[in-house]
Amino acid sequence: MRVTRPISAKFLAVGALMCTMLLSACVDPSLGVSTSGPPLPRTDENVYFASTDAGFEIPALPVDKIPETHRRQIVEYETDQPVGTIIINPKTKLLYYVIGKGKALRYGIAVGRAGFEWSGEAIVADKKPWPTWTPPQEMIARDPKLAKWANGQPGGPTNPLGARAIYLTSGGKDYGYRIHGTPEWQSIGRNASSGCIRMINQDVIDLFSRIQGGEKVVVLTASGEMPKGLSIPDAPAPKKVAPVVPEGAVPALKILPPPVVAATPVVAPVVEPVEPAAAAPVCATALVNGVCPPKAVD
Repeated sequence: MRVTRPISAKFLAVGALMCTMLLSACVDPSLGVSTSGPPLPRTDENVYFASTDAGFEIPALPVDKIPETHRRQIVEYETDQPVGTIIINPKTKLLYYVIGKGKALRYGIAVGRAGFEWSGEAIVADKKPWPTWTPPQEMIARDPKLAKWANGQPGGPTNPLGARAIYLTSGGKDYGYRIHGTPEWQSIGRNASSGCIRMINQDVIDLFSRIQGGEKVVVLTASGEMPKGLSIPDAPAPKKVAPVVPEGAVPALKILPPPVVAATPVVAPVVEPVEPAAAAPVCATALVNGVCPPKAVD
């Protein structure tokens, strides 16, 4: 007769330790991060392959057209910020997601063009897949063609927010800044946006899947320094747009004021002095040809 012996607590502890060791063999132990979320990229792995997401096709990208420095990869990164912090460097056009001590997951980004740069701290307030894009009134004023999306452009491959949007707030206020995907992946590495942080769609999907909400976001200054406070630029003045004349319409005539003609000064004519006529000679006899005749000789 077989006797079943109870499993000792020591045996269970050893088994749990072995399982932990097996799991940790799949992860770099220096990272010190949770194994939840998508796998971390391997060196030289192509992460920009084609896929289908929520019924939308995401095309593959030519990796050789993306600078090596702006491809998703694990890098050494020294910071005193805790794991899970997002650090954005506008100077280098790079976003770092801190995954452990001295380690970060790095992505290439596009940042605000001249006049739209901002810096400071924010938090992840919300996140949405394939979001609706609604241009603010200031943007419509600068580009009236966007008025057709005043009530929102539905999510999709041509939507400016791309496959994912991560919404940021600072001090509880939404200034309209987002971390989002973009169909214009060629803009990565440039100053191209109106202040939002653009990412390649494959990259923003990866970052989106790693965050839960409430994460700290640090946007460095234009020179790559830690911000000393929130710096938000003034909204640029809208461009003056010439009125559009419908085809076939006769443009209104512009009445011009009469030309100003300078008055010609009146110059008095020069009158030459006239010599007075010689007085007729006085003769005792009648004049001959206007001359006194010689006196007759006696």
